[in-house]
Amino acid sequence: MKKTSKSTKSSKRKKTSQTFEETFKVTGEELLGKVKNLVKEGNIRRLIIKDNKGRVIIEFPLTVGVVITVLLPVFAAIGALAALVTECSITVVREV
Repeated sequence: MKKTSKSTKSSKRKKTSQTFEETFKVTGEELLGKVKNLVKEGNIRRLIIKDNKGRVIIEFPLTVGVVITVLLPVFAAIGALAALVTECSITVVREV
């Protein structure tokens, strides 16, 4: 008796997503307002706030379906941070 093996390839496609980064320079006074506006846009995967020397101060992911009430502590932290920095940059990682 001859055994034969049959190989099949799966035709499942993996959903690949592409991301790109955008950087905004803001003052401490503009920081919280800019972050809130960016969150409202909704297609953001990650927010990174850096000081004027390029060091990461705070970084947090934004997953799909994040409710604003979950972000209230984050907004409070960013508000406190805004009082301490004079100039910073916000790097936004978006998914296309």
